[in-house]
Amino acid sequence: MFKADMIVAQDDLKATITKLKNEDGYTFFLDITAIDYLTYKEKQESRFALVYILRDKTFKKTITVKTYLNNNRLEIETISDLFQGADWGERETFDQYGIKFLGHHNLKRVLNHHQFVGYPLRKDYLITAGQICTETESLMDEMVPLMATKGYSKDDLDEMMLLNIGPSHPASHGTIRNFLAMEGETIKGCVTEIGYLHRGFEKSCENHNYNQIITYTDRLNYCSAILNNIGFCKTVEDMLSLEITPRAKFIRVIMGELSRITDHLVCNAANMVDMGGLTNFWYLFAPRDKAYDLLSKLTGARLTNSYTRVGGLQYDLYDGFEYDMEEVLKDVEKAMDDALSLIAHNKIFLDRTQDVGIITKELAMSAGITGPNLRASGIDYDIRKTNPYYYYDQFDFDVVLGSHGDVYDRIMCRFEEMVQSIRIIRQAMKELPGGPINVERPGIIMPKKENVYGNIEGLMNQFKLVMEGVKVPAGEFYSATEAGNGELGFYIVSDGSGTPYKVKCRPPSYYALGAYPKIVEDTMLADAVITMASMNFIAGEFDR
Repeated sequence: MFKADMIVAQDDLKATITKLKNEDGYTFFLDITAIDYLTYKEKQESRFALVYILRDKTFKKTITVKTYLNNNRLEIETISDLFQGADWGERETFDQYGIKFLGHHNLKRVLNHHQFVGYPLRKDYLITAGQICTETESLMDEMVPLMATKGYSKDDLDEMMLLNIGPSHPASHGTIRNFLAMEGETIKGCVTEIGYLHRGFEKSCENHNYNQIITYTDRLNYCSAILNNIGFCKTVEDMLSLEITPRAKFIRVIMGELSRITDHLVCNAANMVDMGGLTNFWYLFAPRDKAYDLLSKLTGARLTNSYTRVGGLQYDLYDGFEYDMEEVLKDVEKAMDDALSLIAHNKIFLDRTQDVGIITKELAMSAGITGPNLRASGIDYDIRKTNPYYYYDQFDFDVVLGSHGDVYDRIMCRFEEMVQSIRIIRQAMKELPGGPINVERPGIIMPKKENVYGNIEGLMNQFKLVMEGVKVPAGEFYSATEAGNGELGFYIVSDGSGTPYKVKCRPPSYYALGAYPKIVEDTMLADAVITMASMNFIAGEFDR
């Protein structure tokens, strides 16, 4: 049985979190979620519980704090004054479960539209109740108080230019709407609205077995789908206390690092386009296309690969894979050299990226920003090093750090991270062990076809696995991996069946985007565009 590290009373929650932050060193906010136990098999203290996930200042220890809510008092004190990231974290929990956070400055829906009625992640919500938004939200309810905090009156706001960038706009990466208050070319206030791509990932997880969910994880960060597959499967395997085979671990590392490369290629190439450098786009996209050919050859799909399985992998490497992989890596290296030869000493590029879109260490920590966006600010946090998995502690690679946290650092960090990923892949290919790619565990891995067709045990095993799914021990568990954009975490609640009771995804883009409005304040409009591109927001990830 897995359970939270701490269970505290509803009225003691904020004091507990404050102590954990100020005295115990849990200074990094990860996530907030709620659980509705309405249909859970084992009786709980009350219907609703809140779970807070924090990481300590060394980034090596994670703590989950849980509190049960009084059924007649679905409210609790906000911690958004302690961690900026809790702003959007609490809004999401309110949006999905209807739990109020007292003292929150802007408690309104964030993923679902403003006309939505009800709370979709409650167990009694009718999933077939489609609700269509018929009116655009003005966002003035957010802009007016925001500008008031900066000393602007309603009359002052009437004199300013109010500008919408997105959700459908060539300068908007993904379906993001940024509502801006402008003084000339300078942004004085920014309100960000999302939810345009919301498709109910977490609700869908409650109605499919564990292996069926893998195809949904592909659609989170679709620029590096296999990293999502790995993150989800690793969490389920941890809950099963299941150790996958050495060969499976190595192949997951190889394919995961290739996916990281394709993700960074997309980010940097798109960023160059936003600065007017189309040539770099073609330089960087050509090897990405070749990598997709390899992925298609291995998995049968170019973009959404669904490659992993709980307990292993869908396919082993094909004959000639090593040669194809080396060709892709050589093409990536040449593309990076070509692109850097055009920008490394280019005055226009340096002027557009240096001292632009700065993310300070303090803001990054408070907002829960992870991945290259955090490391570009100089903070040494990479799960592959701090909490290594799949032999990452045995591979020779460096954590890439910036110093200033600007657009330039984020671009260059991603270039260098691709170099490090290539190092890891080559080491893993050289040391790749033999043996099976799947564990020998009936009830987890599909039996071989000759057993299905040749004996009743094999037939029954396949039937039960297909119909009931992998049975995961009852409990609650959080696990995370280093995805393309940072810490990708899954908080899973199991009731012992083959279908998860609840799956909460902690996507790195969501909390980075929550900090974006502060980052672009007092910057130029054109700089806000490349700042957004450099942070690599993937709509499928933050909207889920």
